[in-house]
Amino acid sequence: MKIKTKRKLITYLDVLDKPLRFNPFVFSRNFFLWAILGIAGGLIAGVYWIILEMLMHGLALFDGWQVIPTMAFAGLLAGLIIHFIGDPGEIQLIVNNIRFNKGKLDPKNNLSMVLSSLLCVGSGGSLGPEAPLVQVTGSTGSWLGKMLRLKGEELRSLSIAGMASGFTALFGAPLGGSLFSLEILHHKHAVQYYKAIIPAFVASSFSYIIFALIIHLGLGPIWDLPSYIMEDKFDFAYAVIFGVAGTFLGWLFIFCTRFFKSAFYRLKFPIYYKTFLGGIILGVIAFYFPITRYFGHHEINDLLLNDLSLEFLTAVLIMKILAISITVTSGWRGGFIIPLFFVGATLGLIIHQLFPTTNLSLAVITCMAAINACVTRTPMSTTILLATLTGFGYFIPILFASLTGYFLAPRIPFISSQMGEDNK
Repeated sequence: MKIKTKRKLITYLDVLDKPLRFNPFVFSRNFFLWAILGIAGGLIAGVYWIILEMLMHGLALFDGWQVIPTMAFAGLLAGLIIHFIGDPGEIQLIVNNIRFNKGKLDPKNNLSMVLSSLLCVGSGGSLGPEAPLVQVTGSTGSWLGKMLRLKGEELRSLSIAGMASGFTALFGAPLGGSLFSLEILHHKHAVQYYKAIIPAFVASSFSYIIFALIIHLGLGPIWDLPSYIMEDKFDFAYAVIFGVAGTFLGWLFIFCTRFFKSAFYRLKFPIYYKTFLGGIILGVIAFYFPITRYFGHHEINDLLLNDLSLEFLTAVLIMKILAISITVTSGWRGGFIIPLFFVGATLGLIIHQLFPTTNLSLAVITCMAAINACVTRTPMSTTILLATLTGFGYFIPILFASLTGYFLAPRIPFISSQMGEDNK
C-alpha cells in the first residue's frame, strides 16, 4: 500500500473515531458502519441464495436411482475442495473464535466454505445454508473491524453483527437473527455479549431489507400452518408435554451424531473419502424417501399439506434424523437448524395423528421449538424465529416448549464450544 493511501486511511479512521458534532441524538457514525455491514451481508446472502436455487433446481432433475451417484459425486467434489483449498471448520469453530479468540473470524477459508456448502446443500444434503452464511458474513465483519483498527469488544461486536446479518437474511427475522447470533455464544444460562446487541439489530435490519428486495423471502410466513387461537388454559401444559417429546428427539439426534462421528473418525482416510461415502448413504436414503432430500425449506410445507400415513411419517422421522447425523459427521458443510425444524414438524404431525383432538399447529410448532432449543441452546431466538416463520401469533406456548428443550438438554452441549474455556 502506498504511503499516501495509508495516510488517507489513517486520517479517515481518526475522523471516524470522533463523535458527530451538533448531533443531539444517540445516532452516531457507528450506525453507518453497522448499516454497511448489514447491506454487505444482505448482498452476500442474496447472491448465495440465487446460486443455491439454480443449483438445487438443476440437480433436482437427477431423481430416482440417479440421486445416488449425484450425491456421491457432489460429496466427492466437496471433499476435494475442502482438502485442497482449506477446511473452513464448522459452527463449533465460529463459536470458539468469537468467545476465545477475541472475536476474530478468519476469512481465508470462505471460498472453501462457499463452494463446498453449495455442493452439499444444492445436491440434497440434510444441512441448510445458515452456517455458511453466518461464517462468511461474520468473517466479513471481522475483516472490516480489522481494517478500521477495532479491538476488543468493538471487534467482537462487529463480528457478531456480521453473523446476525447473514442469519437474518435467510430467516427473514431481524430480531430472531440478532438474538440467535448472541445466544449461540452463551455459557451457563447467560448471554455474554450484550454490547453487540444494537450493532446486531442494525446490521440485521439492513440485511433483511436488502435480501427481501433481491429474493422476496422474509415478507411473510413461509410454512403453512393452520391458524391457532389459544382458548384452553391447558395449552401451556400441552406445550410442555410436546416439548418433552421434542427434547427426546434432540437427545436421539445428539446420540446418533456422536455415534456416526466416532464411526467416521475411525476411517483414517482423507476427508474426500468420507464425504464420498456420506454422499452414497445420503443418496440411498433420498432414493427410498425423497422428502428427506434437501434441508427442509420447501419440504416442511410438503409434510403439512399432504395427508401422509402414520407409518410413513414415522419412517421419515427416523430417516431424517439419520440423514442429518450422517451429513453433519461425514464432512458435508452446512447448518442443521432448518433440518431440525423438519424433524420437529414430523413429530408434531405424528402426535396429531395419534391424538386427533390435539391442535395441529400447537403440536407442530412446540416440537420444532423444543428440538432446536435442545440442540442449539437458543430458547429466546428459537421462539421468535418460529413465530416469524410460521405466523404463529402466540409466543408463550412456543417459549414454554423452547425452555423445556433448553433445560432438559444434555449437560454437555452438542456445540462443544458453548462450554467454558476451563471445561474444554
